[in-house]
Amino acid sequence: MKIVCIITSSGDAYYCGNCFRDNLMAQAMKQAGHQVVIMPIYLPLKQKEFQADTPLFFPATSYYVGQKFFRDKPMPSWLKKLLGAQPFLDLAMSMAGTTTSDGMEDMTLSMITGEGVTFGYMVQEMIDWIVNKEQPDAVYISSSMLVGIAKALKEHAPSLKVICLAQDEEVWIDGLRESDAAQAWRGIAENLKYADAVITTSEYYKNKVLGMLKSNGQWPNDKGQYPSIHIVYPGVDIQQYATEDHPVDPTIGFFYRMNQADGLDVLANAFVMLKQRGSIPNLKLRIGGGYTSQDKAFLKGVKQILAPYIKDVVMEDTYDWEHHAEFYKKISVITVPLQFEESVGLYLLEAFAAGVPAVEPNIGSFEEIVGKAGIIYQNNDALSLADALEEMLATPGLWQQFSNAAKTLSDERYNVIVTARRLDQIITNLNIKK
Repeated sequence: MKIVCIITSSGDAYYCGNCFRDNLMAQAMKQAGHQVVIMPIYLPLKQKEFQADTPLFFPATSYYVGQKFFRDKPMPSWLKKLLGAQPFLDLAMSMAGTTTSDGMEDMTLSMITGEGVTFGYMVQEMIDWIVNKEQPDAVYISSSMLVGIAKALKEHAPSLKVICLAQDEEVWIDGLRESDAAQAWRGIAENLKYADAVITTSEYYKNKVLGMLKSNGQWPNDKGQYPSIHIVYPGVDIQQYATEDHPVDPTIGFFYRMNQADGLDVLANAFVMLKQRGSIPNLKLRIGGGYTSQDKAFLKGVKQILAPYIKDVVMEDTYDWEHHAEFYKKISVITVPLQFEESVGLYLLEAFAAGVPAVEPNIGSFEEIVGKAGIIYQNNDALSLADALEEMLATPGLWQQFSNAAKTLSDERYNVIVTARRLDQIITNLNIKK
């Protein structure tokens, strides 16, 4: 089958979980034998490993200006062309990676509700390309915050099958004004009925989606309008990560965007505690994943925390998509002490493929995702993290036990082959007619 994958880009300056997840899902569809067309929106894709197959739609620059200043009429074509030019997109990419939705309310709501003049003509351009140029069997939409596209697709091409992913929407939506956040959740709840299948990446987040639907009066629905919600754990190509060589010195690894929301300061304080205890000889810390200009002040503070033991710390200053799989071969344990709930931590799936166990707080999906491949600690603070890391790395035989469990979990659940089979089953059940 031919599947168009509509995905967003973050600017490529750091390890973006959404971008990497979309890459994994696209690879899994290809693994299952489907023809996959990558269609980017907002910003261009720059990684050579993950290239676009279509022009850029809904360019962030012209879409933002259109929503802000041309709410009741189309933007002049000359201005649209100017704002969509590469220099303006490059400027937008340099500013990408914001963790706040402040000022983005109109864009967010328009993409969810499928309403507005700017959304209308931009989505029509996208639909014309999909229907006339690509002629796919199905369209995969990478976030329920784009569900307005599903609505437009079904209105213009009712027979086209639509698959929508739901994952971590609240991280962005809950940063909106209270009234806008409520409208966003209502819009998602209303427009998910235009999808033929909804996918999420953990049991934890499936329950969260169902809770959102119920609280907005959209579930259960006796008219049978709403699709089933399927759990598809992302899977990696385990051969890219597999290794029997682990560092001689015990090395704690952090791999995500280097910011406060991802808990890097918590880990820094825990590392200092462990060095002061001296219970794990030659303990090292390796930090990777990249950052944006917004994170520089925070990183300065993290370096000050680590200053007494900076010789035992490696902080990779740049993020390189091409080589990031190598990071996991240089660490003994992965820990990302998030300060928010996440539907799945892709860094965990990568680490497990390398036989690297995890230490994570008991929030979000961590308990479900980690299983027996690591330690889940109860209080999300530096002291509890230090205690859990000490237990894993200072208890004879315990690290090897968790490492073996990580490899097993990777083979049986977080393997791209397993993900491909699951996706193929869902796609096949859409009953696409040739």
